[in-house]
Parts: sequence; structure tokens; C-alpha cells
Amino acid sequence: MQGRDLARRAVSRRGFMRNGALALIGTSVIPSFLVRSVMAEVTTAAANKKKLVVIFQRGAADGLNVVVPYQEKNYYAMRPSIAIQKNQVLDLDGFFGLHPSLASFKPLYDQGHLAIVHAVGSTDTTRSHFDAQDYMESGTPGVKVTQDGWLNRALQNGPVEGKASAFRAVALGSQVPRTLQGKLPAIAVSNLADFSVGGKGPQTSPISNAFQAMYDESSDSMLHGTGQETFEAVRMLKAADPAHYQPAAGVDYPKSPFGNNLKQIAQLMKADLGVEAAFSDIGGWDTHQNQGAANGQLANRLKEFSDSIAAFWKDMGPEAENLTLVTMSEFGRTARQNGTGGTDHGHANVMFVLGGGVRGGKVYGKWPGLANEQLNEGRDLTVTTDFRNVLGEAAYKTLGARNMDAVFPGAQVRPAQFLNFV
Repeated sequence: MQGRDLARRAVSRRGFMRNGALALIGTSVIPSFLVRSVMAEVTTAAANKKKLVVIFQRGAADGLNVVVPYQEKNYYAMRPSIAIQKNQVLDLDGFFGLHPSLASFKPLYDQGHLAIVHAVGSTDTTRSHFDAQDYMESGTPGVKVTQDGWLNRALQNGPVEGKASAFRAVALGSQVPRTLQGKLPAIAVSNLADFSVGGKGPQTSPISNAFQAMYDESSDSMLHGTGQETFEAVRMLKAADPAHYQPAAGVDYPKSPFGNNLKQIAQLMKADLGVEAAFSDIGGWDTHQNQGAANGQLANRLKEFSDSIAAFWKDMGPEAENLTLVTMSEFGRTARQNGTGGTDHGHANVMFVLGGGVRGGKVYGKWPGLANEQLNEGRDLTVTTDFRNVLGEAAYKTLGARNMDAVFPGAQVRPAQFLNFV
């Protein structure tokens, strides 16, 4: 009893849910499962087996050096020391080419699984990382009072089919991101191996044992009942044996936090735990200084980014046919390099869409050009595709979200305007 009391004091009910390895976020500061049952309240469209993965590149990736418009003369004039040379790009269509560090993306593009959307971004012109990320995750550019995230709303607007798994919406990290916050409960998992639940011995997680003790001894019947359902989800996770997961043959994830996150998403999805939407992010894109060209800071980040996603795709095997993965970043970077060998905050950017149903092997979107007179405010790539149109198509065709006005209020996203990459 003394050990159990110590565990309970160390992990408070609310503190564990907010900051532990597993967090659930609902409509208010208090997690929604404290108010109602996750499993009974939420319905799911999981019967179609389709899954959406969203990747956020935090820090504003330099889209012009990620997918290079190598036939634009002004590209080289504006970037004398950081441009990717024509003989270095991985050619896509005779005009655009991938940064050489994205070599693991090239086969996916050639096989028709990977689509690219260029000159995409937000209608809001802010150059603030915080505001731009908030606007993209809420799906309401320029509106700071939005309480929930676009992906949570998309899941709410999908078809109703049976009971939900507690793992329906999952983020890899210590807290549920803005993208997934809302009425529909979402889980944040920082490390699946922390949930070797129950039993005794060195493999038992102190966190999960305290979690179980907290509910076993609870005198709060409402907390006890809903907590038991959540704990059953943790038991489901235990059955997947996270500590001993082996990726598919030949799959080698990068030994990095992002690589590990995608490995864990693959594990959750392959364990058939009812995941419909998953989120992860990767930082390090704010390249104000010493950005590098074919080698250097950006190149290293791009290799980790693409190698992790390619490993995830291969690891999913036949189940990749039901998968759509979308990448995004809050804005691009200036067309001209700055005086310290880097780039400053810009506007339009590039998004990748990977999936079994994706019409890949193509760069989508209207290219605005890089002539001086074509630049936004005389300094940035101009936005020609609203990012909500890309996310809307992914949510519409993967999750079955039909009410785009509810998912992206005020945006007038319509299926007739989709780029038809899925």
C-alpha cells in the first residue's frame, strides 16, 4: 500500500493526463474522458480502413531548395551560394527537381505514389512562426479565437460507423497538438514502450502502474468508469508488445526522434488498434544562417525527413494502399538568400502527398514564377494554392469528411476545386 500511495502522489490524475506518456485532450482544460466515455460517445469511420498521417515541418522549410525550380534563371541569380545546381537536382519533370538529400523520395515519385504541390500556403501573410503555425493547425488563417484543430473537425465530420477506439486520433509527442485538439478525444503518446502495463519485474512501467492504481482505487465513479475504458486501450497497446516491435524486412528507420515517431505510428497502425488519423512533427527548418546547398544544415534535415517517411511507407507494406500522408510547414522562405548564407521568413512553400491512392509522379499547382515582378511583396514565392484545399482533399477522400464548411470555416473549400491528387 505504501508503494501505491507513493505512486499516486507522484502522478496526480490531472498531471499524468497532461504531461505523462499518454494524454487525452477534449473540449476543455480537463480531459473529456473525465466527463464522458470515450468509447461510447465517439463514432468512427474506421470500417473503410483508410488512414491519414499529417507531418508538420516546424520552422518554415525552404520550399525553393526542397523542390527546386531549376529552369528559373532568377533562382540562381538570387541564391548565388545556396542554390542547388542543375547537375545536382533529382529531375522530376524537366522543370522541377528534388534536393539531392531527398533521394529516398525519388522512387516513390517515379512509382506514382508521391505527389508534390508547389506554391502552396496560407492566405494570411504573417511572418510569425507562432501565428502561422496556429493558423495552419486551426485551419483558420487570420483568426486567433478558433478553439479546435482542422483534423479534429475532419474526424468529427466523417461517416459514422460503430464504436471508436481510444486510438482513433493519435499524436506522437508529449501533448496533443493544436491540429488534433477539439471535441473528439485524441491521444498523445511520447513513447509506446512506457506502457508495459501490469505485472512485476523490470519490464513494468512505473507510469502505467501508477495509472492503473489511480483508477483501481478511485472513489469517483465517473472517473473510475471512463478511466477503466481508457486503461483498456492501454492494455490493447500492451498486446502489441511495443518494446519488441520489429519493422518489416529491409526497413531501417533513422535513429532520430522523428524516425522513431514514424516507426511507432507504423506499429500502432499495423497492430489494428483503430487508428484513423496520426500526427507527428519535425523541427529544425528555420535556416536563417548557414543553410547550405547540396550539403549542410538543410540537406541533413531533408535526409532525415525523407528517409524516415520512406521507411514508414515500406514498413506499412500492403497496408500502405489505404494510407495518405501529407506534409506541411507554416510558410516558405525568401527567394533571395540573406547576408549570412541563409534565408528569412517567406510565404509560399511546398507540400508532399504520399499514398496508395495518390496520383503521384506529378508536381501540382499553378507555378507563379520567380521573376522579380512575380514575387510576393518583391521577396517571396507567391501563394497560388490555399493549403486548406490540399488538406481538404486529403480529409474528404481519406477520412470521408464531407462538410468542408465545418472543417475549414469561411474558406469555401469545394470538391470542384480539388487538385485531384487522390
